[in-house]
Amino acid sequence: MAESELIRVLVVDDHFVVRMGLRASLNVEPDIKVVAEAGTSEEALQAYRQHRPTLVLMDVRLPGVGGIETTAAILNEFPGARILMLSTHSGEEEIYRSLRSGAAGYILKSAMREHLLSAIRIVAKGERYVDPSAAAVLAARLSHRSPTARELEVLRMVAKGLSNKEIAAALKIAEITVKQHVSRVLEKLDVKDRTEAATEALKRGIISS
Repeated sequence: MAESELIRVLVVDDHFVVRMGLRASLNVEPDIKVVAEAGTSEEALQAYRQHRPTLVLMDVRLPGVGGIETTAAILNEFPGARILMLSTHSGEEEIYRSLRSGAAGYILKSAMREHLLSAIRIVAKGERYVDPSAAAVLAARLSHRSPTARELEVLRMVAKGLSNKEIAAALKIAEITVKQHVSRVLEKLDVKDRTEAATEALKRGIISS
C-alpha cells in the first residue's frame, strides 16, 4: 500500500507498555502505521505538529493536562484533526466531555482488537464512532442537567467530607449559599444525601477520586 494511503496514527498514552502494545498491534495491519508516540500533552502537541497524523489515539487520563484538554488544544490549532479517545472508564461525564471537546470517537481499552481497528478506520474516514457499551451511558448523560462550575466546586468538597461551614470558609461564601448549592446538586444527581451525591458523582465521572 502506498504511504499516502496509510492511516498514520499518533498514539498518546502515559504508559510506555501500553504504547508499545498498541504500536505492535496496529503496525501488523497493512493499512495502518504508528508514526509517533507521546506520553504527555506537550509531547502530543509537538508530535502532531511534526507528523500531522491521519488520526490520534488519545488516552483520556494523561498526567497533568488530560487527554480531553489536549484534544481541545490540538483541534484549536488543527481543526481538521481526527481524534479517537481511548479510556479504561465508561463514566458518562468523561464520555460526554470527550466528545464535546471535539473528539470524533470514544472507545474503551477493554474493547476487542477488531473493534479498535474498526473504530480507527471509521474515524480515519471522517466519521464518528462511540463504543457500543458507552453509547447507552452517553444517552443517559444527555438527559441529565449538568452541575454549574460552582456546584462542582462544592461537590468536590462534599466528596472530601467537608461540612457546609468548612466549604463556606474555603470558598468565602455564606453557609446558606453552600446549602443551596448542595440542595441543587442533590436534585441534579437525583440522590437523597451527601454520601450518595459523592458516590454517584464518582460513578458517573463528574468528579475524580
